[in-house]
Amino acid sequence: MDSVPRRKNSVEGGRGDGEQPVEVMTGMRHECGVFGCVAAAPWPTQIDVAHVICLGLVALQHRGQESAGIVTSEGGNSKNFHVKKGMGMINSVFNDEAMKTLKGNLGIGHTRYSTSAASEEVNCQPFVVHTAHGVLGVAHNGEIVNCDKLRNLVLSRGVGLSTRSDSELITQALCLTPPGAERDGEPDWPARIKNLMKLAPLSYSLVLMEKDRVFGVRDPYGNRPLCLGKIVPINNVYPGEIVEISKTGIKTITIVERPHDDPQAFCIFEYVYFARSDSIFEGQMVYSARLQCGRQLARETLVDADIVSSVPESGTAAAHGFSRESGIPFAEVLCKNRYVGRTFIQPSTRLRQLGVAKKFGALSENLKDKKVILIDDSIVRGNTIGPIIKLLRDAGAKEVHVRIASPPLQYPCYMGINIPTKDELIANHLDPIKLAKHTGADTLAYLSVEGLKLAVRENIDNKEHKSVGHCTACLTGQYPAALEW
Repeated sequence: MDSVPRRKNSVEGGRGDGEQPVEVMTGMRHECGVFGCVAAAPWPTQIDVAHVICLGLVALQHRGQESAGIVTSEGGNSKNFHVKKGMGMINSVFNDEAMKTLKGNLGIGHTRYSTSAASEEVNCQPFVVHTAHGVLGVAHNGEIVNCDKLRNLVLSRGVGLSTRSDSELITQALCLTPPGAERDGEPDWPARIKNLMKLAPLSYSLVLMEKDRVFGVRDPYGNRPLCLGKIVPINNVYPGEIVEISKTGIKTITIVERPHDDPQAFCIFEYVYFARSDSIFEGQMVYSARLQCGRQLARETLVDADIVSSVPESGTAAAHGFSRESGIPFAEVLCKNRYVGRTFIQPSTRLRQLGVAKKFGALSENLKDKKVILIDDSIVRGNTIGPIIKLLRDAGAKEVHVRIASPPLQYPCYMGINIPTKDELIANHLDPIKLAKHTGADTLAYLSVEGLKLAVRENIDNKEHKSVGHCTACLTGQYPAALEW
């Protein structure tokens, strides 16, 4: 999830919700976004809560564009939630007519991309279920790594499931009474959440709404991001933390410890790729971490050149860092057409390559007879970098040296990121020398894994504390211990 200013008390996060999507893509899919908001007392509020949530989802639109949903409630003894969900972008789902129906003092929202459930309206979130103790709304961020085990447990309790979504599975698991709890028949939602976290330690950030409060929950490994605040400052939800947001404010219910005292496993690719540059994680702005990646990349892979540039906008922060560290001036060489859709939706390699030419134009005056260092944040399948290099050479570039501000992607992710299969990842087939030849670059080099770790930890407070730790599974194949369960 990204950190953005919010009105009143709110909680938000970023995610994917577990069947493989049908589109042909050139890169990773973004994670989904979750957002929750509770108006401060007195109620009924004068704040348009649904509009606040909608603005929050707009800020998280980059994390998912398949579907969106908002659920609101007046709170108190309200027996009904107001729900609006649909396929498509946020501005197409939430028109003026839809927003008028979303009355309430609190609510949660979701913008989605699929990882485990098909891109269909039945899988749109938030999910709403009617329990013996009232209505419950759930929006989920991540992917349950032991979902088969949890699914069998839920089914054994006589609970039916209508989708293959991890998110519905979480919703139904929360309706199970935890052992030794709720003797007087009153629901203990914090105890139920804690029970779920012990049954499924990875990977999620959740926002849950019942009656007059919203819970924010982050998995014990801290793999998916989640933060909360009023307007400013934004605070991270700690790994394993359950926070309760009500009209009286925000409080921590409990913090569930990681199994076996395992290290934290915050997704390092949040810094590289997924998050907005103005997001704040672990006390630092993502932009500054990307700038530091560029500095480290220059230390490791410097080559003689006239200018440093980037593939906009993904590599721009790192390119500025590379330029500052190396002393080689930064200059734009590509002009991005902001009205062209993503190239990954094209059904063939040829059409994707044509899409690249349509998406970018070369600034020939900055390029002619120049040795160029071109920075990008990552290479996944490697389908688009070749056409970009050709574009630069056709515009007069003398040399093109590609530098990637992250290590080679070599392994799939099972925690909510839709990384292509191992066989589809170009780094598993071509080393940097062969990849440079394949793409038409003079040279190509990646940032090292240790270099990436150093870069993202540079500005973290207490960087050596045990609470600091990053998941590098997609780069190293070393997964958090919970995946061994």
